Amino acid sequence: MAGINLKELTNRQSPLTEGHRMCPGCGAPTAVRQGLMAVEDPVVIVGATGCFEVSTTVYPYSAWRVPYMHIAFENAGAGVSGVAAAHKVLSRKGAVKDNIKFAAVGGDGGTYDIGLQSLSGALERGHDFTYICYNNQGYMNTGAQRSSATPANASATTSPAGSVIPGKLERAKDLTEIVAAHDIPYVAQTTLHDPMDVIRKVKRAVETPGPAFVNILVPCPLFWKIDPANQVKVCKLAADSRFWPIYEVIDGRHVLSYDPKDPVPLKDFLMVQGRYSHLFKKGKERTDLIEQGQADVDREWEKLLKKCSGWTG
Repeated sequence: MAGINLKELTNRQSPLTEGHRMCPGCGAPTAVRQGLMAVEDPVVIVGATGCFEVSTTVYPYSAWRVPYMHIAFENAGAGVSGVAAAHKVLSRKGAVKDNIKFAAVGGDGGTYDIGLQSLSGALERGHDFTYICYNNQGYMNTGAQRSSATPANASATTSPAGSVIPGKLERAKDLTEIVAAHDIPYVAQTTLHDPMDVIRKVKRAVETPGPAFVNILVPCPLFWKIDPANQVKVCKLAADSRFWPIYEVIDGRHVLSYDPKDPVPLKDFLMVQGRYSHLFKKGKERTDLIEQGQADVDREWEKLLKKCSGWTG
């Protein structure tokens, strides 16, 4: 992994072409493009219904240079495990000789919620595939509704901040730890703060035999209400505030990938996003909710450090 040359990788042809129809500044194509840069074996992509699917495969066009199969919202895990199983049988019969890798790509709606049962089953069965979740923390494909990945107090169309509620009332589901509980070989969490971290983790996931999962926090400029040019800056704040810890679970062992030397308050991450603007209205600041959010972040960070037990990547 240490020998990855970023300059060399940028000269390779990407599995995803330019000219797709994702919004400017969307983190999903950035994450997938970066993540697959260092994968050397042929790869087959199975895509769950979502923003990425509808915007890269508008019939009769496709923005994919590799074999791509669209699967329903709820069964990306079953789809990719079926294709991987078919390849295994064909290889055993000598009908296929290529060392092909299989990856499923889904948003948080199709991963945390609608497709969780399918993903869990595929992980439990031990198929050889990688699942990449591009996590923009809401249902962007259908109108910015809240998902179980949406953080507390974020305003979404189905949990709008106003006089009744201050945005979503519930905390986000910790899917990375739920997946790790399946005792699979490799699980990782990252964001776009560091391209090399995304590249290394997806490469490791794809090259690890058996099921692997990578949860990548990616901004949606429309939902998060940020300047598209600030995509990486916002992701850096997510990591530096410890809102989104950067770590791996390798054969059951938690390893911290990034420990910010100068951690910033959660407030710094929230303030740059319009979905939290109601917390900072002059004369109506919700310092109680901001402080509760900081307490939640601090508690979860301490829990993670105990799991890592001194292991640092």
